[in-house]
Amino acid sequence: MNFSFYIARRYLVSKNGKNAINIINILSFIITVVGTAALFIVLSGFSGLKDFSTQFSGYFDPDFKITPAAGKTLEIPLSRKQQLESIPGVQVVCAVIEEKAFLNYNQKNDIAYIKGVPDNYDQIIAVDSIIDYGSWLSKSNAQVVVGGLLASRLSVVVSDYGSYMQIMVPKPGKGAITALNLSSSFSTLEAIPTGTFRVNENLDGKYIFTRLEAARELLNMEPDQASAIEIKTAPGTNPEKLRRLIADTFDEPVVIKDKFQMNDALYKMLNSENLVVYLIFTLVLVIALFNVVGSIIMMILDKKKNLKTLLDLGATVSSLRGIFFIQGSLMTLAGGFIGLMLGVIFVWLQLAYDLIYIAPGLPYPFAMRFWNIVISLATIAILGIIASYIGSRRINDRLLAQAKL
Repeated sequence: MNFSFYIARRYLVSKNGKNAINIINILSFIITVVGTAALFIVLSGFSGLKDFSTQFSGYFDPDFKITPAAGKTLEIPLSRKQQLESIPGVQVVCAVIEEKAFLNYNQKNDIAYIKGVPDNYDQIIAVDSIIDYGSWLSKSNAQVVVGGLLASRLSVVVSDYGSYMQIMVPKPGKGAITALNLSSSFSTLEAIPTGTFRVNENLDGKYIFTRLEAARELLNMEPDQASAIEIKTAPGTNPEKLRRLIADTFDEPVVIKDKFQMNDALYKMLNSENLVVYLIFTLVLVIALFNVVGSIIMMILDKKKNLKTLLDLGATVSSLRGIFFIQGSLMTLAGGFIGLMLGVIFVWLQLAYDLIYIAPGLPYPFAMRFWNIVISLATIAILGIIASYIGSRRINDRLLAQAKL
């Protein structure tokens, strides 16, 4: 057995002559355990919060969305739609129309995006999961489903057949819109709000849904024109391969985005916050591991005479340093492993029994991730090794020369 490892193991499990040093060692070990557990719990909490924040937009967004690289419309004749549907992995293809519109409801006004969708759009997104009140669109063109925040601002009453929502978009042209030509400058659709939906605050105050034919008539678009094409794919589909096959069906340049790219700002924000939280807790661990440095130095001073004896018996300064380097590393690794196990147990209990709640009926979201385990253990291992190295460097010829037998 390696000489330094053998002595380090003995020092790790045996009590020291001075009670104060034992207390310092125990405190250093406890701090390592608590710090590692806290780091893993925070990372798991943030992973759960990320999943919680993005799952609602997942109800609203398709797997892929195709938009024109230039201009506002795409040509999607029946032959192109059939080409897209024949691509392996593509399950549903829907043409949609999106345009900013002016809304008027019972003398209240607002601006939102009208989104015209086909009858099979419930195969693209989870319609039942986003409907908050009322019902989804039926076969009538004179219907809209309004975002919950938008409905609140306009004081919308669902299925009130005595009150129509006016949806107005400017007609194409270069002339200025004035009070004299106001009515002739806008295309207007009058519709009954049949339901409201809720996804997140941004989308709830931005969109209203209507049938594709109604939006096409409002915007005076041709039957084979659309603002975008939305696609639902089969599970396990290779996204990059699918992206290339989709691009090959178009003669003109198009922009193809998946769910992550459609919400890149949200993902960037969540990833940035996750990194900041990790760095903060790493800094806390760095400060805590100064106790490890201190405990190693106290151990060296306490064992100074023993070290002088080992030196006289033929041990080298580097091997003596190795004793305390290994001891400190083993202590932090053991503390890190135990702390990690405690963190895993806590997260499992939260997932199984909902120990902590954000609000009544809403448990705090946690997620068990393998990479969080790796990051937590690697962080405490690297910091512990650095702290052990710094502490072990306290052994030098001058210190050993001062030891008196």
